[in-house]
Amino acid sequence: MAKTSDLTQGKVSRLILAFFFPMLFTNMLQQVYSLADTAIVGKGLGDNALGAVGNMGSLFFLIVGFSMGLSNGFCVLIAQAFGAKDYDKMRRTTASAVKLAGAITVIMTVFSLVFLRTALVLLQTSELIINDSLLYGYIVFGGLATAIAYNLCAGILRALGDSRTPFTAIMVSTAVNIALDLFFIFVLKTGVEGAAIATVIAQIVSAAICFAKLRRIEIIRLSKADFTFDGGLYLALLKNGVPMALMNSITAVGCMVVQYFVNGLGVAYTSAYSACSKFINIFMSPAFTAGFTMSSFTSQNYGAKEYGRIREGTKVCLAIALIAYLIFGSAMVFIPRQLASLMLNGNEQISLAAQFLPITGVMLFAVDFLFVFRNGVQGMGSPLIPMCSGILEMVVRVAVIALFIGGLGFKATAYAEILAWIGALLMNASAFVFLLSRKLNEQKVSNAVPIPQAVTCK
Repeated sequence: MAKTSDLTQGKVSRLILAFFFPMLFTNMLQQVYSLADTAIVGKGLGDNALGAVGNMGSLFFLIVGFSMGLSNGFCVLIAQAFGAKDYDKMRRTTASAVKLAGAITVIMTVFSLVFLRTALVLLQTSELIINDSLLYGYIVFGGLATAIAYNLCAGILRALGDSRTPFTAIMVSTAVNIALDLFFIFVLKTGVEGAAIATVIAQIVSAAICFAKLRRIEIIRLSKADFTFDGGLYLALLKNGVPMALMNSITAVGCMVVQYFVNGLGVAYTSAYSACSKFINIFMSPAFTAGFTMSSFTSQNYGAKEYGRIREGTKVCLAIALIAYLIFGSAMVFIPRQLASLMLNGNEQISLAAQFLPITGVMLFAVDFLFVFRNGVQGMGSPLIPMCSGILEMVVRVAVIALFIGGLGFKATAYAEILAWIGALLMNASAFVFLLSRKLNEQKVSNAVPIPQAVTCK
């Protein structure tokens, strides 16, 4: 029988690090693939093709980010039930999550395919790259079910304390993806559609590996009875999943508005912004992983009412985020041109990226700490606060880019990022401290109440 990992027992730092590193390797592999994909497209097909693929980034995050938020929200409840050792509820929650995910996949696939061209036009996508953007988008969004299947299966495994299987899945799929990228683009000369097809095939591989592992875990093995309609359970899943999904999508809308203004400056700016976005995603990966670790650790311990362990886990995850900031923030500040030249060819594009990277590198700690606190709040079953912080991020990004791009030019995109990070961090950190302190105080009061002694008649 395949094993799970109980995060409510044992030394906190050891458990977190054992969970963190497989997830870190998973996310770094995803980012390595993303970097390799970008480099292959940019070097093999040129900066315009890179701009076309990068231009889809905000739209892809809008749709896939919504599904990831739903999956993560669903899996918080699964992890809480697992931490509470209520395995019957855990299975029923999982079955309901699968049914909801299936229905939502159909809706999102149809929606994204129908409105893709309209969205690209609204983003002021240049005529030089719009056809490639459409071709790439239709293939990737057509295979949306594969991305959602992986996110849900991997999320359930992490809820059960298994971060190793998603790592294995991504390790295999990354190798498949890069090999297919090279084959399609350099051998078959397919263009951007080759990169899209490679992505979908790799997602099928990763989803299949995670699903195969779930089938071997006895306590999560579903029966027909688990799929019985339960309106209350559906409502609980949606109440936890929808706010997290909306948070991702609202954040994506803010990024799309930034993309709109960047596209209006010209194709060179679009390419530079695409490369900068890739680097931010890569360098925030360790803290992003610490956030996912925080979510699983907090969810299980919240279900088990081990609130003191949540506090200890927070310190470990924040330490991981701080180390990541010192390493990668320094790289963005001190070697921006060298980084930019890894993806970009033109001097103008490289110079633009070299403006963006040092500004965001100095403040990278804000988004690193944000991941930890936001996932902690979500793990305690309070998804509305992160959703509100997503709204704040969107408002700040839109306001800064609209007000200052005329005067600051491309640098305004960097300031829009860091101010959005700071606002969301302050909101989530304050909420996390309040929620955890309240639970600790309630537990302290409960433990302090004396147990009435039995009275006997003499």
